[in-house]
Parts: sequence; C-alpha cells; structure tokens
Amino acid sequence: MKITDLKLRFAKHYLFVQVYTDAGIVGLGEAGNWGYLQATAAAILKFKEYLIGKDPFRIEDFNQNFLRSVYFRGSVIMSAISAIDIALWDIKGKALGVPVYELLGGKTREKVRVYASVMTKASDNATLVEGYRKLQDQGFSAAKIFVNGPIAPTKDGKGEFFSSRIESELEKVRLCREAVGPDFDFVLEVHRGMTVPEAVAFGRAVEPYHPMVLEDPVPPDNVDSMAEVASKIGVPIATGERYIDLREFQVLMSRHAASYIRPDVCAVGGITTTKKICAVAEANDVLVIPHNPLGPVSTAACLQICASIPNLGIQELPGFCLNGAEDKMVKEPFRYENGCLMIPEGPGIGIELADDAEELYPANERGSNAAKRAFDGSVKDW
Repeated sequence: MKITDLKLRFAKHYLFVQVYTDAGIVGLGEAGNWGYLQATAAAILKFKEYLIGKDPFRIEDFNQNFLRSVYFRGSVIMSAISAIDIALWDIKGKALGVPVYELLGGKTREKVRVYASVMTKASDNATLVEGYRKLQDQGFSAAKIFVNGPIAPTKDGKGEFFSSRIESELEKVRLCREAVGPDFDFVLEVHRGMTVPEAVAFGRAVEPYHPMVLEDPVPPDNVDSMAEVASKIGVPIATGERYIDLREFQVLMSRHAASYIRPDVCAVGGITTTKKICAVAEANDVLVIPHNPLGPVSTAACLQICASIPNLGIQELPGFCLNGAEDKMVKEPFRYENGCLMIPEGPGIGIELADDAEELYPANERGSNAAKRAFDGSVKDW
C-alpha cells in the first residue's frame, strides 16, 4: 500500500487532513495550532511532497523524519506532524480492521469519563450557578470553571487587584460547590492568568471546596515557578497544553510541578508522541488529562489514547460540541452516556467527516493579533 494524495479540509475553526492510499483507504487527522491554521496548512503541504509514494505504515519513521529533517521547530511544525500522524494511525487501523486502541495495547477501560469544558464565562454568579446545575442535569459529573479574572477590565481595575481577585474567584467556586454538591468535580481554569503569589493564595483558599484540578495557575514557560506553586498548595495542578515536545513533559515531571499533564494530541506530535508522554507520566505516578479544545477528530484521537492507557485522569469535552452542536460534522456522532463518552469501536480512530462538513460549518478561524490587556493597558498572558 502506498500514499497517493493528501488533501486539506477547513471547517469551523478546525483544519482536517485526509491522506489517501492506492488501497482506497483514507486516513483522517486534525491539526492543533488553531490560531495559525494557514501557516500549519502550508507546512502540511510541504510534508505531502515527502509522503507521496511511501508506505503509510511507517508511522514512527515519518514522525521522526519530519521532526528532524530541518532543525527549525515550533507549534506550526508540530501541529502539521500531529495531523499527519493521526491520519496514518487511522489508515493502519482501517487496513488491519481494528480500532487504533488495539494497536496501542488494547483497552484498559470500557468508557471515558469527561468533563464539560465550558468555553464561555458567565457575567454574574447566578447565571454561573444555573449553568452548572444544568450540566449536572445533563449527566456530567465534572466541569470547568473559569477563574482567570473578569470578562473585561474596568477603568478602575476592580476585580484585578490581589485581594478582590482572590475573593471573587473563591466566591464562584463556593457557590458552584453549594449548587452541585460533593459528587461533582471542578477543573478550575486559571488559563495562565495569575502571578505566583496570586496562585498560591488562591490555591490555599480554595482547598476546602476540593477542586479536582487547578489548571495552568501561572504561565507554564518557567517550570520552576509552576513547581513553586505546586509545592505550596494542596490542590493538584494540571499543565502542558502548550507544550510541543516530549522532553518538556519530562522536565515538568522531574520538577514535580504537576499532578496531571495535558498533552494535546493534535499539537505535540500526534498519537505516536502522546502515547510516549503518557508512558513517561505513568513512570512518574502522574495522571493524564488530554487537552481537547478542537474538533471531532481530536476527540476521536484522544479517546483512542484514553482507551489504552492505565493512568487516565479524565477527558476534556470542548464546549463547542456540547448538546450535539457538532454532530452533523461527522457521519456518526459520539455516544455520550451519564458523564462518559463511549469509545468508538470502528476501525482506525472510529469516525468519518461528513461529506458536506465545510458547508454546514463554514471556516472561521479563532484568535487574533490583539493580546488581552489589563485595566492599565498592559498586556496579559492568555
């Protein structure tokens, strides 16, 4: 079997890749660099020249080749590698007639618990609380709460000062805990929006409400800063969604900076690299919460990984697709039951894009060149 063609498909804010073979098998992948899809598309098309005529089963070799062929790397290159890697695993599973998880060692679980990754922030606490009650009614047993500051800065800066910031975020968590009770887990999404002193103060203050995760309390670029926060609070930290290299995760875990890691299968090197990262995490007694802010191919790839690793924490389910919002993008939607996604049993990654996905979900790239800013006009991390 040989690779004969590669085509790109843009739908919503997603970039999908289809890799064709002379056996009639088509593999499906997705790129993770959602803010720079055109640049990522260009990298994929450059890699296409190398792939044509080659055996699609040589997944590890291709992954290493594209990583090492030119010494320039970064999120664009790694997202391109990731999309192709996922598509090649899809081809291999389809050719052998098995789900990808069978090629990764077989099932370790029958279903995957998910948390609702709410992508919008409520403007008032009453609306916030009602939203989490509704998620609980829908069967979710976990959800994200944004604790990354006010929706927009005010002229006087209230809500951004140290004390008011801690108190307002703490109040959100308290009200939500009272609303849903103890049988519900919170992923507190700081989104890299606190300083080290703020993260330590908030992390200590929020401990009585037993959040499952404090996600990216500070920017992850300085591992020692993340480790300092982890050493001073009792809430488990999760980070890693911006990492694009296996070794970044190794350094993070060697510093004991996180209890959960968040590899993005569409950004870190595909299924090939993500499986390695999960193995390193297992050796360090660290759990995995795959990052998944993307489309259905990303979710499908994540589920194949979740199905085959022993150290899964929970899986992110993006708010974009809640309540069936993206079901028509694929030929057969995911099955959701009682807070869990069922693992696709079809060959490959288990899903196919709808023929008219682009028409149903017109391309609309996320992100902009304008950074977030504080009340004083200074740039904030996002």
